[in-house]
Amino acid sequence: MSVREKFDVELKTAQEELIVLSTMAVNALSKSMDALVTQDVDAALEVIEDDKDINQMEEFINDRVILLIAKQSPVATDLRRLIVTIKVASDMERVGDYAVNIAKETIRIGKQELLPQIGHIQQMQKLAVAMLRQVIDAFVEEDIVKAKEIAELDDQVDELYGDVIRRLMREGGEKPEKLSQITQLAFISRYMERSADHATNIAEQLFYLVRGQHYDLNK
Repeated sequence: MSVREKFDVELKTAQEELIVLSTMAVNALSKSMDALVTQDVDAALEVIEDDKDINQMEEFINDRVILLIAKQSPVATDLRRLIVTIKVASDMERVGDYAVNIAKETIRIGKQELLPQIGHIQQMQKLAVAMLRQVIDAFVEEDIVKAKEIAELDDQVDELYGDVIRRLMREGGEKPEKLSQITQLAFISRYMERSADHATNIAEQLFYLVRGQHYDLNK
C-alpha cells in the first residue's frame, strides 16, 4: 500500500469515527430530554455514564488526525479536511456535554410536577436535534445547500429560547415557590440553544471545507 493510500484509509477512518461520535452525541441529547419529560432518573444517569464513550471517541479522532498531520505533512485540501474533522468533533463533544448537563438538571428536578413551559422546551429540543442530524447528513454529502438551511433553523431556536425565558420569568413572578425548577428549566433551555449553535458552527466548517473560505452563517 502506498503512502497516499495509507493516508486515505486513515482519513476515511477518522471521518467514519466522526459520524459515530456525532450520532452518539445527538442520541444523548435526545435521551436526556426524554429522561426529563418522563422524569426517568435512571435514564438520566445512563446519559451521564455514557458520556465517557463520547469523550473517548473524540480523543481517538484527535489522536488519529494529529498523527496524520505529523507523519504525512498534508497540504491544501487534505489539511483543511483534517482541521475541520477536529473542529467538528469538538462541537459534537460539547453537544454530549450539554446532554449531561440536562441529565443532571433532570436528577435535581426529580419527581416535581413539571411546569407547563416544558412543552416549549421540547419544541426547542426537536428543532435542535433536527438541525444536528441535518448537519451530519450535509457533512457526509458535503452539501452546502443543506448546511445553509441550518442557519435559518437556528434563528427559530433563538426565538423559541427567548420566548421560553420570558415565560419562565413570568412564572417566577406568579409562583416564587417554583423558583428552583424555573432556574433549572432556564439552564436546560440554554443548553438546547447552545446545541443548535454548535450545529451552525459545523455548517460553517462545512462551507470552509468545500469552499476554502470562512463564512458567518448567523449574519
